[in-house]
Amino acid sequence: MSEIPVELKYTKDHEWIREQDDGNLQLGITDYAQVSVGDLVFVELPENDTAVEAGDGCAVVESVKAATDVYLPLSGTIVETNDTLADSPELVNTDPYGDGWLMRFKPDIPAQLDELLSSDDYERFVAELNE
Repeated sequence: MSEIPVELKYTKDHEWIREQDDGNLQLGITDYAQVSVGDLVFVELPENDTAVEAGDGCAVVESVKAATDVYLPLSGTIVETNDTLADSPELVNTDPYGDGWLMRFKPDIPAQLDELLSSDDYERFVAELNE
């Protein structure tokens, strides 16, 4: 079973969200997603100050197998991207919940975070995919 930290929120597109002390949210792809995609060779991230609507593609992770869109689950504005990934995209594979984070964003409606999946809900969702 993939690693699924309990303090995060999740989407059915396999993104995770971590609340930050300043009210912003941090986004990355789950361990399940990075295993599915394979060894990453490139990560394309948005520009800072980009407004993104919920459900829109906001980044691309590319492996030797395929390029996969990453979706922002809540509308918001990108405030920071993980520039380290330009030279070290493999961090998404080796540390998806730590140094492999993709971006931070300011949500338009922070309460919508409650609509995302809990770790238990995401674990059940992944288990159903593997049946």
